[in-house]
Amino acid sequence: MGIGMQVSDRIGRRMKLHDLNVLMVVVQAGSMSKAAALLNTTQSAISRSIADLEQTIGARLLDRGPQGVEPTQYGRALLKRGVVAFDELKQGVQDIEFLSDPGAGELRVGSSPAMSEGIVLAVIEKLSRQYPRVVFHVAPAGAPALFDDLRARRIELGFAQMSGVAPEEDMDQDVLFEERLVVVAGMDNQWVRRRKIKLAELVNEPWTWPTAGTAFDARVVEAFRASGLKPPRATVYADAINMRTRLAANGRFLAVVPAYIMRFSAKHVSLKVLPVELPTTHRQIGIITLKNRMLSPLAQLFIDCARDIAKTLAKGQAPSGRAKNVSGRDSQTT
Repeated sequence: MGIGMQVSDRIGRRMKLHDLNVLMVVVQAGSMSKAAALLNTTQSAISRSIADLEQTIGARLLDRGPQGVEPTQYGRALLKRGVVAFDELKQGVQDIEFLSDPGAGELRVGSSPAMSEGIVLAVIEKLSRQYPRVVFHVAPAGAPALFDDLRARRIELGFAQMSGVAPEEDMDQDVLFEERLVVVAGMDNQWVRRRKIKLAELVNEPWTWPTAGTAFDARVVEAFRASGLKPPRATVYADAINMRTRLAANGRFLAVVPAYIMRFSAKHVSLKVLPVELPTTHRQIGIITLKNRMLSPLAQLFIDCARDIAKTLAKGQAPSGRAKNVSGRDSQTT
C-alpha cells in the first residue's frame, strides 16, 4: 500500500474511532469471530473495519493465521498510541462528568492486598463518605503487573512498595511514608504479656507470613539473619493477610504484617504488636502513576487524601475522619 497521503488528512478525515476500537478488540480477543461476538456485530463488518483502517494507514495491521490474528509491527505501533487516545477521550468525558457532578465518578486503583486493607482502604472510607456515589475499583496488583496495568490504562494509579532502585522510565513515584514489618499475636497468646522480647526467643514458635520465595518472605528471612539467627520455616505460608491475622487472633500463631495495617482497621483490636524488633524490614510506600498522563480530578483527590493520611502516620496518629473536597477545603466526615 502507498503512503502518499498526508498524515493529517488520513487522521482528520478518514480514520474512524470505531475502526480503531475494532482493531483493539480483535487483538484482545485473538480472532475476528470472537471480536464480532463481543461487539455484537458480524464478522464481515469486523473485516471491513480492519480493511478500511489498513487502507487509511497504508500498512497491513494484522497477520492472519490458523491460530487467529496477531498485530504486525505496524499494528502494534498503532495500538500503543490508540490505547492512549481512547484513554484520553474517556478521561475527558469522565472529567466533565465529575466536574459537573462531583458526587459521581469512577476511579481504578491498583494495590497489593496489604495496602488494600491499609492506606487504600482508609482513603476510600474517607472519600466515600463525602462522595457516596463515586465508584472505586481496586485491582490486586504488585510490581511488575502494576506497571503493565498502568501502561494499559486498566488503572489510573497504583500503591506499591518502593524497591529502592531507579523507577521505570515511564513511571512517576511519590513516596508517602515508610513502613516496617511487625510481629502480631492474639490477646490470649502468652507473649503479649511480655514488655520486651528478643527475636531469638520466638524462633521455635508457629509462624505465618507470605509465600516462600516472595519479596516479603525474603525480608522476614533477612531479619532473622541480621539478628544472627537461622531463619525458621513458617508453619503457614499465606499471601492473604486476613488468613494470617485470623490465625494470630485465634491464639497460637505469630503473624508478620506491615505495621501500618494495625492502625487502619478496627477488626485488628484482637491483635497486639509484640515488642520485638525485625531489623532491616523498613521500606518506603508510595503512589505510582504513568508519566505524561494527566490525572483525573478524582485521582488527584485520592492522592491528596492519601498524602493527608500519610502525614498522620508520620506523626504516629491514627487516620482522622477528615477529607479534602474538590475545592481543597477540609470537610468533616463522620
